[in-house]
Amino acid sequence: MSSRLYSCAVVIPCLNEELALPLVIKGLQTSLPQAQIWVYDNGSTDNTILVAKSLGAKVRSVPLKGKGYAILQAFADLSTDYLFIIDGDATYETAAAPRLLNLAMEQNLDMVTAIRRAIIDEKAYRFGHLFGNKVLTGLVRKFFSGLTPHDLLSGYRVFSKRFYKSFPCIISGFEIETYLTLHALTLAMPTGEMDTIYQERPSGSESKLRTYPDGLRILKAIIILIQRERPLFAYCWISLFIGFIGLILGLSLIPEYLTTGLVPRFPTAILSTALILFSLITATCGVLLHNIASLRRENIRLTYMQNHLDD
Repeated sequence: MSSRLYSCAVVIPCLNEELALPLVIKGLQTSLPQAQIWVYDNGSTDNTILVAKSLGAKVRSVPLKGKGYAILQAFADLSTDYLFIIDGDATYETAAAPRLLNLAMEQNLDMVTAIRRAIIDEKAYRFGHLFGNKVLTGLVRKFFSGLTPHDLLSGYRVFSKRFYKSFPCIISGFEIETYLTLHALTLAMPTGEMDTIYQERPSGSESKLRTYPDGLRILKAIIILIQRERPLFAYCWISLFIGFIGLILGLSLIPEYLTTGLVPRFPTAILSTALILFSLITATCGVLLHNIASLRRENIRLTYMQNHLDD
């Protein structure tokens, strides 16, 4: 199947990448000549915009700070059959773009993720980032069913139009990759992965990644997503924990009550009753939020299907 039968665009979110960006744009122009190349600049103070324009890329400035906002703006602006995202730091293998696109088309996949398997420079993928990625990916594989990912935080992907036009979340930063993956999992979309090369960014360019703050933000995003997408699971476990504590406190009062007919430690009795009641309320909230989440997923699924029909 020829990739030229389909319209395709590449989105490169950028912040001060004048040194690395030419490698990305030239690589894409060689490997994917039919694609529109868009640079979504996120407030660069160097010559990123001038470099992009000089190489023939189209430029859109996004004033809201954060990679997530840049990608969301691209999802709103563009309307091609397939849409790539790739970081502008020249760490990803641009030569793999045709393979990613062909896999998406041939198997009718809604998202194909470039997996960072062949690390040709250990500095490119520091131990802290690698370990954090494995932990976070493991959490997603644990709590969400479906074709679970092997590289949750990859910033190199291709999407079908129905994927990116049905993406509902508003995310500001690097945690957007987590939401993209879980969007596919919660709607049971067909997805794929492909091994690619990952390398060190060009000398002199500066990484925007912050291992611990970004890792904590992504972990927070996963916790919020579990609460939002699997509320019955989350709230029922909280309910059981609180109810168990309340029950233990209550049972500790029973022997003396049976002996004397009096309620000992009255504050403990009140606390026990309050915890059990709160446990029941929490479980009820979990059931209600589960129903709301199901309705929300059904509405997003309708948007997803409508975009497919419009194609």
